[in-house]
Amino acid sequence: MLSGKKIGLFITGGIAAYKMAELSRQFIKKGAQVRVVMSKSACEFITPLTMQTLTKQPVLVDVFDETDPQIVQHVHLADWCDYVVVAPASANIIAKMAQGIADEIVSTTLLAVHCPRLIVPAMNSNMYMNPATQRNLVQLTADGYEVMTPDTGFLAEGYSGIGRLPELPAIVEHLEWLIAKSTLPQVLTGKNVVISAGGTRERIDPVRYITNDSTGKMGYAMARAARNLGANVTLISTATQLPIPQGVDVHYVASAQEMLEAMTQQLTQQDIFVMTAAVSDYRVAEIATQKIKKQAAQQGLQLNLIENPDILAYLGHHKQDGQLVIGFAAETQDVENYAKKKLTKKQADWIIANDVSRKDIGFNSDANQVTLISQHHEPIALPMADKLSLSHSIWQTIMANEVAK
Repeated sequence: MLSGKKIGLFITGGIAAYKMAELSRQFIKKGAQVRVVMSKSACEFITPLTMQTLTKQPVLVDVFDETDPQIVQHVHLADWCDYVVVAPASANIIAKMAQGIADEIVSTTLLAVHCPRLIVPAMNSNMYMNPATQRNLVQLTADGYEVMTPDTGFLAEGYSGIGRLPELPAIVEHLEWLIAKSTLPQVLTGKNVVISAGGTRERIDPVRYITNDSTGKMGYAMARAARNLGANVTLISTATQLPIPQGVDVHYVASAQEMLEAMTQQLTQQDIFVMTAAVSDYRVAEIATQKIKKQAAQQGLQLNLIENPDILAYLGHHKQDGQLVIGFAAETQDVENYAKKKLTKKQADWIIANDVSRKDIGFNSDANQVTLISQHHEPIALPMADKLSLSHSIWQTIMANEVAK
């Protein structure tokens, strides 16, 4: 998403400025070009030389530092940018942007910027919650700026509160989301989408459970892609180890029954249901209240398993007019044939089939390759790609074919 993009990184005064060296590196590692503008206050926390060395570009620190008579530097840089990130955005620069003040290099250059802008506030919690700052943030949003919400955590002042700079991967992801909104067809605009992710866990006793190899990566990728394409996304997840996607509402569950309850609570509120989760077919009939001891099973441990609810089938059989139900079929052989049977049996609208016997795709992999199966179209094979890119292709293919029906 960042490959080939020209990113202007505008740094203002705040202790979190020291993190901008690594943020610029993360942008560059993803293929972006980065140029930096720094306020005088920012230079007290991190040097322009550091940023120049990392970006291989000169750093603007003074409006009147004009070395090329052919251009006005701050206007030239503003025209150069495809996207701008203001981080850390202090209360001071937020106030200046909201009022259109241009009295130093950062505020002056920002007034000339005409591309999408991401504002990343970071400051003391009292400054952030001050009514003036909150009014200014509302104004920036109304003016078309994308504004991140700061994290709550340990602050430089020695106590916890809201105002902490979001984690750097979250900033990168939010920028990618901003890029997606301005470059990708918003085929899911106005759609409410609920997606399940991860492998369910069925308890045996307080310390053991039955599960599978699903990591939840594909479900999270489908959620990010749906968000990128304009949807309002709810994620029902068993995977607590994955970072929460920006702008996605996440609810955590563990067992198949918990997932069924969470999905069916959404039944009348959603336009599209996506069952990406690998749901355990069986659960233990009676969960032991205490850890099962080894000596209690000298003749071998026997577990009485009972069948779990079929969540995809329930959604398929109870969908309302206009709702879309999409399932995943993780198979190890005869993939397409099993997927077609699953489509009919579950009364789903689409089945996304993939071969999990391959080591380079599917479970525990960052890449996947799938075939889209539906009642109204010939199977559509999508090429192998990283899971986010593939998810974009899945959504765009399905929605294009739904519109064409």
